[in-house]
Formats: sequence, C-alpha cells, structure tokens
Amino acid sequence: MKDDKEFLEALESRKVPILVLDQKWHRLFALSGKTSEIKQLEEKVNQLLEQQGKLNNDLKELKKTKNRLMKSIVVNMEGTHEENEGDISSRKLDEDKRLIDEVNVKMEEIEDELIELPRNINSANQELMLESMRYCYERLRQNSKEADEITDWIDKVRVELKKNIIKKQNREINNRQIYSYMHDIFGVDILNIFDLRQEDEDRLQGKKAVENADERN
Repeated sequence: MKDDKEFLEALESRKVPILVLDQKWHRLFALSGKTSEIKQLEEKVNQLLEQQGKLNNDLKELKKTKNRLMKSIVVNMEGTHEENEGDISSRKLDEDKRLIDEVNVKMEEIEDELIELPRNINSANQELMLESMRYCYERLRQNSKEADEITDWIDKVRVELKKNIIKKQNREINNRQIYSYMHDIFGVDILNIFDLRQEDEDRLQGKKAVENADERN
C-alpha cells in the first residue's frame, strides 16, 4: 500500500478544500464523533486560519496608519516653511518618518508571514484530509462488516421463522384433526360439556398465572 508521502505527491495537482470550513466534512462525524487525532489536526488548521485572519487585519490597520502618517508628513513639510511653526513641524516630520519606518518593517514581516501561511495551512489541511480518509474508510469497513453480520442474522432468523411458521401450521392442523376425530367419536353433546369444562380450567389457570406474576412483582 502507498504511504502518506506517495498519496500527497499524487494529490499535489488536486485542489483540496479547507475541510474545517466545509459543513459536509463536519457531518462525516455526526454518528461516531471525531477522533482525538482529527480534533488535534482540526485545531491546528483553525489556529493557522485564525492567525492568517489576524495578520490580514493587522496589515490593513498598518496600511491605514501609514496613510495617516504620509498625510501628516505632507502637512508638516508644508509647515516647515512657516517661521513660527517650523521647528515643531520639523520634529513632527522626523517622528512621522520614524513611525513610517517602523510600520514598513512590521508590514514586511506580516507580508512574509502571509506568504508562508498558505503553505502551512495547505500542509495542515492535507494532514487532516489523510486522517479523515483513514477514519472514513475504517467506518466504511466497519459498517460493511456489521451490515454483513446483520444480513447473516436476518437470513438465519428468516429460516427459523419459516420453520416456526410451518410448525405453527402443523400444530393448528393437528388440533383441527384431533377435534374432528373427537367430534366423530364422542359426539357434539359430550364435546360441548368437555369444552365448557376446559374453558373453566383455562380461565382458572390464567387467573392463577396473573396472581403468581403479581406476587413475584
């Protein structure tokens, strides 16, 4: 059987969706729940996605900050030509330039991370895919095995059911034959007397059975 590396190489040209964002992926585990391995890998992907989202937001905020600083620089450059406010504008201009340098450094760091993150997310997502596939195929094998066992049980029960149906029919036929012979031998009047007696005995036995059951309870 191919190992995980060969599987991943075969899947390189295939686009694998981000599993944690797919509701159908979550439904795969509706009956049995996720294994601890899958939960760990899911958390890893979620953390990377969360990190990516945070970095994108941070980058947007830094761009806004940079734009504000650039506008401030333009204003302060104009202010340096005025006699009274020249020194203040010059100091503010230097401070804005320093802040822009810091912002640029942070933006570069974030952009570098954002370049690397998709690869990390894809790698973690592939790990999650492999573990999910292991789980799914194991469930398929287990379900098939149980389905086969249930089929065998149904077949056995069906055979037993047929046997018992035939046995029941034979008993009913035998009862009719016995009663018919009794009717022919003893006649209707005698049978009626015995029928009444038998009914009384059946009722009495039924009553005793109920009383015994109540006592046991």
